[in-house]
Amino acid sequence: MKLLAKACTALWIPLFISLSMVSVSAVSSAVSIGQRYQGGIVFYVDESRQHGLVAATRDLPGEYEWQGAKDAGERFVDGGFSDWYLPGKWELNKLYLQKSAVGGFSDNVYWSSTEVNANYAWYQGFGSGVQKNYGYDKTTTFRVRPVRAF
Repeated sequence: MKLLAKACTALWIPLFISLSMVSVSAVSSAVSIGQRYQGGIVFYVDESRQHGLVAATRDLPGEYEWQGAKDAGERFVDGGFSDWYLPGKWELNKLYLQKSAVGGFSDNVYWSSTEVNANYAWYQGFGSGVQKNYGYDKTTTFRVRPVRAF
């Protein structure tokens, strides 16, 4: 019995040390809102503090019709990353709520990738914060800020 107890203890000590190192390294790599990270600026972090969303550090130049906005977001490459995209309605609102932490926004309107139908998609005013899906169709030109997940 004593031999089995020694063997179990010998196995548990390295396992405990390994688990401790994993949890310490996970905590030390947690990210926070407003931090520069993986090519952009963090504007959303999930409960694990390990995953979330970053916004590009600047708007794309000019304004775009909706399809052009989607295409431009998907073609965007920055910080060594090529998996950027036009944010959905929920992501765009999270970005609006953290606009001062991210910085560089105009008070203009920004496109989201969330479609309503063949003619309309959601957009959000960064001056007012209002999200709408009517009044302006997909041929209207608005600003674009690509995002990516990490």
